[in-house]
Amino acid sequence: MSTCEESDARAALKRSVMTRVPPLLNDLYQFSMAYAYWRADRHREPAVFELFFRDNPFGGGFSLFAGLNDCLVFLKNFAFSDQDVEYLRSVLPANTDPDFFSYLKELDCSSVSVSAVPEGSVVFARVPLLEVSGPLAVVQLLETSLLCLVNYASLVCSNAARFRLAAGPRCRLIEMGLRRAQGPDGGLTASRYTFVGGFDLTSNALAGRLYGIPVAGTMAHSYVTSFSSLAEVWPKTLTPSGGGSGIDFISLVKGRLSAVCQLLGSKAELIREGELAAFMSFAIAYPHNFLPVIDSYSVSCSGLVCFCAVALALCDLKYQPLGVRLDSGDLCRQSLEVRRVFKECSKQFSVPQFESLIIVGTNSISEQSLAELNKKDNEIDVIGVGTHLVTCTRQPSLGCVYKLIEVRGRPRMKFSEDPEKSTLPGRKSVYRLLDTDGHPQMDLICLSEEPVPTAGVSLNCYPLVTETSLQSITPAQVTSLRLDVFTCGQIMYPISSASESREQAQNSLQMLLPRHKKLQEPHNYTVAVSERLNSLVSDIRRGNSKDNNFLLLN
Repeated sequence: MSTCEESDARAALKRSVMTRVPPLLNDLYQFSMAYAYWRADRHREPAVFELFFRDNPFGGGFSLFAGLNDCLVFLKNFAFSDQDVEYLRSVLPANTDPDFFSYLKELDCSSVSVSAVPEGSVVFARVPLLEVSGPLAVVQLLETSLLCLVNYASLVCSNAARFRLAAGPRCRLIEMGLRRAQGPDGGLTASRYTFVGGFDLTSNALAGRLYGIPVAGTMAHSYVTSFSSLAEVWPKTLTPSGGGSGIDFISLVKGRLSAVCQLLGSKAELIREGELAAFMSFAIAYPHNFLPVIDSYSVSCSGLVCFCAVALALCDLKYQPLGVRLDSGDLCRQSLEVRRVFKECSKQFSVPQFESLIIVGTNSISEQSLAELNKKDNEIDVIGVGTHLVTCTRQPSLGCVYKLIEVRGRPRMKFSEDPEKSTLPGRKSVYRLLDTDGHPQMDLICLSEEPVPTAGVSLNCYPLVTETSLQSITPAQVTSLRLDVFTCGQIMYPISSASESREQAQNSLQMLLPRHKKLQEPHNYTVAVSERLNSLVSDIRRGNSKDNNFLLLN
């Protein structure tokens, strides 16, 4: 298959997965409201909604916005099939006007427009991520699906970024959480967006095919424990890397095993024959990719000794073994011991490549254990993370919400006894104010009709924290956080690959000041509103605005 054909095949497969998000993936009450709008002849009224989250996840100072690509594909393909409509006819009340179902059959997003923060951007609580405008009934029906597509993608992407920060720049990270993910769709989403968030590899083969993410994997303990004797090794010969006749690999390994035992002072009677057989068999199958798990029984007594014997035999035949995986116990201590043995073998047997063999660590790694591991002396080159990464055990949901901010050109605001749940009215622009080095200082939310802030010119604003007074700031640089990504049914923003989104995310994170990226007790990043937006909120709260929602009775 040519490169172009392979690319087209991958794109087609990716589309087939994405189009599985139909408009029926929704809450029933959205259809009930759409019908009520339609029945009252309000369904065509122009309306605007915002999607945002209220608190930064994991007690951190930032989040990463992800899922925009999926939202755009969903909007582009939004249409009800005849089967969808018939199902809705069966679950909505029997007295629902039949003409409403005819209306649904014609529905699409050709009158919908969306502006958004770019995919992979660092974002903060209360900053609108999406602004969705269009006919009231249609944009209401988009709520649940858009929240579903953004909430988990942004959460797991942010979680991955925190793991990346905890690991530091030296160590490579592999996502291996598919078996623990919340279903196949959750597994694919996790693999894509943990890569965007900073992971280097995935064990998920389908994600590798769909999104071009580098894949990696070796063996499980079951492979090792399935062997019991050298009689199970087949074939028993291995052809040297440069070609020639097959060499008796078992005899070659046995000779190396005796030398390794003598060097390390290991007792031959403690070596598991089945483990040695498993390693031989795997090496014969994958002489260029030999990286076994060595803790099925005992690392020091059997696993490490067996690995060294087999790896040295591969070197004799001019192959390059890759390394080992540790999956239990004190990973730091074991990695130091493994590296020491590698260096001794390198020196004793004149195989310099042994010093650079990879050590992979896995063992229910959490953000906390990864941070603690990184503080200790260790020789781990690659860390595999599964459960705590893809299930986001520290916080199961980002809590994105989708709120009405305008109808018929008039701002709308939700009041609440809980001030944190109040919303900001009106269509808005969002700007990121930067210092002279390009580091974000503040995100400023303005009404859309306000002029763009000017670099070098002082402006007044109100930070979105309780009882904070007017603040003045002079930005060195100003950038808009809003892009028109979907206009009148057409995608206006390039659908980015996982690698492109990853680059955007990592660049965005790099510009964030270290104090905002701290995993524990980060400094608060300021999100503020303009004077005009603050005045509008105050007027609506006092009931002085022509746009208030109060019914005045004589």
